[in-house]
Amino acid sequence: MGFVLLAVPVIAVVLFFLLKKMQYQHAVSVTASIILVILGAFLTREVMLYGTVEYTALGGIFYIDALSIIVLDIVVIIGFLTSVYSIGYLEEELREGKLDQGRLRIYYILMYAFIFTMLLALTVKNIGIMWVAIEATTLSSAFLVGFYNGKDAIDAAWKYIIICSVGIGIALLGIIFLQFSSIGVVESSQFLDWTALFNNAADLKGPTLRLSFIFILVGFGTKVGLAPMHTWLPDAHSQAPSPISTLMSGVLLNGAMYGIIRIVAIINHSFGNSIFVGRIMVTVGVLSVATAAVFVFTQKDYKRMLAYSSIEHMGIIAIAIGFFTPLSIFGGLLHMINHSFTKSMLFLSTGNILQKYNTKEISKIRGMFKLLPVTATVFLLGLFAIGGAPPFSVFTSELLVISSIFQENNFLVGGLLILLIAIIFTGIVVTMFKMFYGNEIPRETSPGEGNIPGVVTIVGLLVIITAMGLYIPGELKGLIENAVKIIIGG
Repeated sequence: MGFVLLAVPVIAVVLFFLLKKMQYQHAVSVTASIILVILGAFLTREVMLYGTVEYTALGGIFYIDALSIIVLDIVVIIGFLTSVYSIGYLEEELREGKLDQGRLRIYYILMYAFIFTMLLALTVKNIGIMWVAIEATTLSSAFLVGFYNGKDAIDAAWKYIIICSVGIGIALLGIIFLQFSSIGVVESSQFLDWTALFNNAADLKGPTLRLSFIFILVGFGTKVGLAPMHTWLPDAHSQAPSPISTLMSGVLLNGAMYGIIRIVAIINHSFGNSIFVGRIMVTVGVLSVATAAVFVFTQKDYKRMLAYSSIEHMGIIAIAIGFFTPLSIFGGLLHMINHSFTKSMLFLSTGNILQKYNTKEISKIRGMFKLLPVTATVFLLGLFAIGGAPPFSVFTSELLVISSIFQENNFLVGGLLILLIAIIFTGIVVTMFKMFYGNEIPRETSPGEGNIPGVVTIVGLLVIITAMGLYIPGELKGLIENAVKIIIGG
């Protein structure tokens, strides 16, 4: 079952090469994404029943547990929603002459190559292979960032690939130090096996381990978009096609954060406490949220605004992991899920806005309620949701993270986090709410929603984030609790 999961996007890429008609390519994309969701559901059930899913083939590198299945499910679900949304989005781009049939095929090939690399990173227990997969996500998604071949898009793609490749190179150095710390402790047959490293963590060499963590945090933190390594992220999210921005914010960032969480678990288990790692993670997390708070007021591009919001929320997750208590980790993992769905809804909505107004400048968009009544409603509620307003899901997970901080009697970080979140929410309100009202509607633009599959997708996401703000299903709660035990070592 697990190897079929990896085979599906590969088969889809081959079919995209072979099939030329647009309708066939749409059908392959949606079919492949549905199959991935079904396989993800079966693997989730196996993890819930047996704890792990492992195979002896290929040296036993295939491994899924509660932590990896949470991120994997995010990948396949958002991948499915993106594939559905892309049908109407791409057809509109073709009608406007922004794409041709050949570019549409390239879009799908790169998209499913990206999904394959993400799935590979989440289904192996060898840190070296995980590193290769995360680096491969950069290569596949960089071409999607520069997909439209405009000057700004190409500049953003180069910036993305250079900064993230340097970052991933630094992470590789950290992984080498991690291996050095395990010499004489872990058998050569278990080279860079994170389960073996975790089980033998008490015998790893402390000084080398500290150095390893710093390099890995800087390296993978670059891919996550943590400040001050975040500079590629606003440009890349702004220039990529909206469905790809969805995958980058909702999927890509989580994959790199997953790598950090695995390393944090090993190092804290080795030291017997989270003091060293925690201080660094909390500092970087607060800096990331503060960076978003500073820049959110100066944005003129609504997609860049959402990109800085992603930096904020990755910072919140880093803070949660840094405190390393059962409640903080639970809140951090739940926040990873909630942010992914909420930000996906917002980025998909920007696709409808961009195709209607043909601009990303906030100042040039007015009267959204008149032109795009459904998209405008979803987008407005989404801004409240991503800002942490109840009753939406982000509010619930942020409340859990902040509560866990106060439970540790750290009123300084807790109070500062609340203040920064409030500043960011204010910045979003002041900057973007003008888009929804006014009568300055372009004469050549007629009211009405264009991408009907896309509208259904964003409305479905709104329902999901609202429901999860009011109720966390027992199965999901149990899965997250098991992931918490894995991270802490229970």
